[in-house]
Amino acid sequence: MVICNCPDAACAERLATGLLAARLAACVSRPAAVTSTYHWNGAIETAQEFPLHIKTSLSAWPRLQAWLAGQHPYDVPEIIALPIVAGLPDYLAWINQEVNA
Repeated sequence: MVICNCPDAACAERLATGLLAARLAACVSRPAAVTSTYHWNGAIETAQEFPLHIKTSLSAWPRLQAWLAGQHPYDVPEIIALPIVAGLPDYLAWINQEVNA
């Protein structure tokens, strides 16, 4: 699973749809907006962001990372992959079926 924050809802929708169209993800969930506080260019910043939870396969990770980095408006976007260590076997099979590695 990959986590990525977006600057606004339109960006989140565009990236989610693009990931699905490119078959880099089986599903992209968009939970409610969050407030992020972080260091950036020597200052502490606070911004509202729109998270994406991207369900993908390990084999698709390199292409997904490259695509997302190229499409994202941030200079340094949050693109973090988390391992799925267990899950409903049918759900995990569905992810692998839907993603073109």
